[in-house]
Amino acid sequence: MSIDLYPDVVLSQDLSPDFGTEIESICDDIHKACKGFGTDEKRLIKAMAKDPQTRTLVSLHYESYKGKNLKKLMDKECSGNFGRAMELLAVPPDVAEAQLVRDATKGIGTSEKLLYTILCGRSNRDMTCLRNSFFKNYEKDLGSVIKSDLSGDFEDFVFTCINCLEDQYDPETHTADKAKGDAEAFYEAGQGRWGTDEKSIFRLLCSSPPKHLREVNRAYAEKYDVTLFKALEKELGGDVEDAVLFTLGMKLKPYETVAKLIDDACAGVGTDEKLLTACIIRYQKILPLVMLAHMELFGKSVQDRVKDETKYDYRKLLLEILNNAMPEG
Repeated sequence: MSIDLYPDVVLSQDLSPDFGTEIESICDDIHKACKGFGTDEKRLIKAMAKDPQTRTLVSLHYESYKGKNLKKLMDKECSGNFGRAMELLAVPPDVAEAQLVRDATKGIGTSEKLLYTILCGRSNRDMTCLRNSFFKNYEKDLGSVIKSDLSGDFEDFVFTCINCLEDQYDPETHTADKAKGDAEAFYEAGQGRWGTDEKSIFRLLCSSPPKHLREVNRAYAEKYDVTLFKALEKELGGDVEDAVLFTLGMKLKPYETVAKLIDDACAGVGTDEKLLTACIIRYQKILPLVMLAHMELFGKSVQDRVKDETKYDYRKLLLEILNNAMPEG
């Protein structure tokens, strides 16, 4: 199955988790860092830049323990890119992603890249949590928002992605013969016909579990002398091409795909801080493998990338998250 990015406490929807003394101690550190005149940013960063499971428990416990909403506290104490990152850390990951989806779709225009990197290539369990969280926080169905904000093939693909279609891998079902059959189905929907049957491609891609899709890709390359990546690149264009290739990447090469996304956030003139922040916080659970992939692909660490692209407390926060995942040196 596709990788679960959410921690167990989110996926289990545990309403009464065991917080323990460690969580209370972190809540105390946050309170002390924000108490009185001015903010102790160093102490606050250390307290907030925890692993997804720990910071989810902190976000759930802080208000009942200290009588203040943690997100509102971060909004009050922090500003700019640093503040936006701290607000994402102050809520459970599904709530943070629901907020990012809302931000990407409200107002004039849609942030397509941020949107498809959140909604495409997700596990069924993650997507179920995200849809529930979006409805709980904004009283709107995520599917309805997609239908109203997007259009054309891009809308069709993203809508397919959010409907939790990925099959559970079963070696008795996902056989070598099925891989060959699905490779032929991909071909007949794309290269093998006049005009592209996008809906069939979307359905095949979204329903195939990663282990099976790797065999489909191998069978496709053996029979048609080109990988699925290259074949789909020729058949599609624009935002839907980007979203489809990202989804294929998240199923077949997830760590390399996220590493390239970090590179995209830093490419060209200026940095896409919103995308960079989202990458480092959203993929925190798999950061060690992403960081190794980034080094292999680009010859530099993600820490060095952050040092080149960011400043001040925002840089310190991202580096704290990264160093907690994999220390420099």
